[in-house]
Amino acid sequence: MPAFSRAAQTVVSCLVLLAVPSFGQDQETDSVDRDYAAELPRIKPVEPQDALSTFTLADGFRIEQVAAEPNVVDPIAMAFDENGRLYVVEMRGYSEDGELNLGRIRLLEDNDGDGRFEKSFIYADGLSWPTALACYKGGLFVGAAPDIFYFKDTDGDNRADTKQTVFTGFGRSNVQGLFNTFKWGLDNRIHGATSSSGGEVTRVAEGETGVPQKKETPPVSLRGRDFAIEPRSMTILPTSGGGQHGLSFNQWGDKFVCSNSNHAQYVQFEDRYVARNPYFAAPGPRASIAADGPQADVFRSSPVEPWRIVRTRLRAKGIVPGVVEGGGKPAGYFTGATGITIFRGNGWPSEYQGWAVVGDVGSNLVHRKKLEEDGASYIARRVDEKSELLTSSDIWFRPAQFGNAPDGALYIADMYRETIEHPLSLPPVIKKHLDLTSGRDRGRIYRIVGKDFKQPALPRLGEASTATLVATLDHENGWHRETAARLIYERQDHNAIPLLETLVRSGTSPVGRIHGLYALDGLGSTSPEVVLTAMNDAHPRVREHAVKLSERVAKTSAQVRERLYSMVEDDSFRVRYQLAFTLGELSGSSRNQALVTLIQHDSSDPLMRIAVMSSLEEGAGDVLAALAQDASARQDAVQRTYVTSLASQIGKQQRSDDVAAVLQVLGALPREDSATIQAIVEGIAAKKGSDLAKQLAAVTGGQAESLMKDLLASAAQVASDRGASPDARVSAVQHLRLGELVGHERLFSDLLTPIEPTEIQSAAISTMATYDSPGVATLLISRWRGLSPSLRGRAGDVLFSRQAWIPSLLMAVETGQIALGDLEPTRMKLLASHPDESIRNRAAKLLEATKSGDRNLLISEYRGSLELPGDRTRGKAVFTKICSTCHQLEGVGYAIAPNLAAMQNRGPEAILTNVLVPNREVNPQYLNYVLITTDGRALTGMIAAETATSVTLKRADNATDTVLRIDIEELRSTGVSLMPEGMEKQIDKQAMADLIEYIQSIR
Repeated sequence: MPAFSRAAQTVVSCLVLLAVPSFGQDQETDSVDRDYAAELPRIKPVEPQDALSTFTLADGFRIEQVAAEPNVVDPIAMAFDENGRLYVVEMRGYSEDGELNLGRIRLLEDNDGDGRFEKSFIYADGLSWPTALACYKGGLFVGAAPDIFYFKDTDGDNRADTKQTVFTGFGRSNVQGLFNTFKWGLDNRIHGATSSSGGEVTRVAEGETGVPQKKETPPVSLRGRDFAIEPRSMTILPTSGGGQHGLSFNQWGDKFVCSNSNHAQYVQFEDRYVARNPYFAAPGPRASIAADGPQADVFRSSPVEPWRIVRTRLRAKGIVPGVVEGGGKPAGYFTGATGITIFRGNGWPSEYQGWAVVGDVGSNLVHRKKLEEDGASYIARRVDEKSELLTSSDIWFRPAQFGNAPDGALYIADMYRETIEHPLSLPPVIKKHLDLTSGRDRGRIYRIVGKDFKQPALPRLGEASTATLVATLDHENGWHRETAARLIYERQDHNAIPLLETLVRSGTSPVGRIHGLYALDGLGSTSPEVVLTAMNDAHPRVREHAVKLSERVAKTSAQVRERLYSMVEDDSFRVRYQLAFTLGELSGSSRNQALVTLIQHDSSDPLMRIAVMSSLEEGAGDVLAALAQDASARQDAVQRTYVTSLASQIGKQQRSDDVAAVLQVLGALPREDSATIQAIVEGIAAKKGSDLAKQLAAVTGGQAESLMKDLLASAAQVASDRGASPDARVSAVQHLRLGELVGHERLFSDLLTPIEPTEIQSAAISTMATYDSPGVATLLISRWRGLSPSLRGRAGDVLFSRQAWIPSLLMAVETGQIALGDLEPTRMKLLASHPDESIRNRAAKLLEATKSGDRNLLISEYRGSLELPGDRTRGKAVFTKICSTCHQLEGVGYAIAPNLAAMQNRGPEAILTNVLVPNREVNPQYLNYVLITTDGRALTGMIAAETATSVTLKRADNATDTVLRIDIEELRSTGVSLMPEGMEKQIDKQAMADLIEYIQSIR
């Protein structure tokens, strides 16, 4: 199901109050016992024959209806087979009737070639919440969580008579977070979006290649990642992604996804590459690429449903729970992005190929973006000035998904429902007046074509010869290329090989030559000769894919390896970027030197850093040595960060050859080159007494120990020098983590005084967190009362992070040295269920003594602050002091939590409620997690990114912890928001009035 969350419909609830004045006038009697029937009239549908009149379309296009009820209902996904027949997923069980198995697959046929489907068949039924489908070998893969099925019609009656479960284990906890969107990729795999429900997926059926399913094979974990199916072997692989609903490839094979409030995201690298080096913590692969921001403005032409107006009002007053909806901008913004699709058809003017199309089901519109290459990434730019590609005045219009079609047009699956909303987000007082099944018998499919479009002949690729299919790989329409590629793969006809080799050498388009490469790969015929031909292609995109496919043959072909090593000088950054990943499949000194050259060539690009480090699970010592011995590299601060990262990896790996390389470098470096020495010593982090420290001391005759002692002494001196720059002092404090607390107690005590800048105190607390010493707890507690609220939060995190420090923390609370209100309530509640009985009992006793009672009573008590005059200046001070650690307004603070500016038109009571009761309804994106490391630390925060090798937690003040998966003992959700309860302890009624005045004043 698309990302049809309650947020998906929030675009202009502020505008609603103006646009529908007849609703909500009698607000004084609002309550859960009131009958709102008069304010909640039902909205009638527009009949299919009148639907086109509701649309406003950008110039140069026209929209046509190609199917409607009763021939199709509730369409949310589509797939054309090789002969132009259209299969459609009908999610009739949305949103509460998953167990009734109402879902179906519909087959539509256009027999007379007029562009409208006049024949309709029920191909399969009895499905629970189906969400995806893909054609393969005369049948269909169908996704219906928790399963993926394979259906086939073997007797030609247009109804499937075989059904096989091939995978199981996908999550179905959220009807609006189910896996979705099957797409055929260049790599001859079926790709899918996992969405927020995740999954632990296992294979049930064997593939046609006869690869058996081993009973001991563990499930494939898909949390935070997408997947790809290799249909011949029937294997499933995790892939980079993690969007919500929608997945698409452009003609070059680049992948794009979207989420509710982040409508255009690009997947910058493949999960399989970063998984190779477990010692490198790569950032998340998704990049938000919209130039106008993830929640860009949208310009709807439809009104907003009355029930949303009433619910917003009741939520704002705290009468019903839930996030208060609204915009803050009169035209709304993206909160329900779904179905991102890169247009690859020839039914529009050619300049539109490669543009992105995204639906917003809550705003009843289709948005488009022009994609511009930006290094190895993209920028998505708005092209419609205060308008959209398509809007409808009909609130029933729900553009859930899109498709590139055989006729070159863009097809739209319109679910056509009166209400799109998660049932748990509808208060009973409202829900009883709605019919969540209304529209279950309706649905439409449209196509958008260019104004000069002429209906082409229906394709019959299923009947095409192998030679015709190979020629079709060069077709101008993306559907033709993709379908021909799939059929070549399905047929496994090796007579295609010489034809494909000719295509790679002399195809008219670079896209066709790329398809030729992958078609050969799908036939198991990637040869060194073909790869070398493509590596010398004039087009950089062909060279890029040739580099990727060289991974099949490079280990056995010296010619291919030599060509790869020479491509470090390629004039295309994309080629060099792919090369850095591909070199990780090789080993040896020539490979290592090629990586060094790439670092020197592109050291400033963060994506190149990811690619290079992913390739250095082995060879880190050689690359570090080459950089450290190069005088020009030693002068480059960015290249020195590579040295630090490599040294850190070597310190963790403890490989003798890499350690020896580090020792040799340290011994040969000029002593005056302190920056490089510092980079190595800082990275390798060989603390005094560790095995590595002893090894370094033994091999260097004490030189390494002397270097470390000098570094720590210098760091201590700079850290204590109030005349030094803040940046230099922060860096020095961070270097002190290479030592121990013993001997530096006085220094840290001095650093934790109010006279020191906040950034110095914060750095000191962070460094102390790395020590495993009881003195840390003693020192932090002794300095507690002099710390600011934000620093207390960080110090509290540290005290909670090691079990050995918790008794001291509890004692401090019990004796009044630390007020319980200074500590994050979520942390204290976790202690109340701690495995240690003593800790558990002490924490429970403290919590029992300070129970705050019913939060609704607190809201009632604070409601008086709404009558107090607020002061904007004082309110800004409250925001800066308390809220800016997680929220951002007017450039102040950190944009970690939801945007407060969006609350401007929700009303003062909404702000009051959200501050006092942050956990009434929590978006899973902002849930707080606890991560236990293998060395016993406990870290908290929301999951900001996940890769195959690492997890990144983000918390207040934009602080992050990136932990390698090899260092994770346990990761669990707390089930509550990152924002703690108990803000009333810091914000009294007058301060609340001031804060509300400030938030309301932002324009």
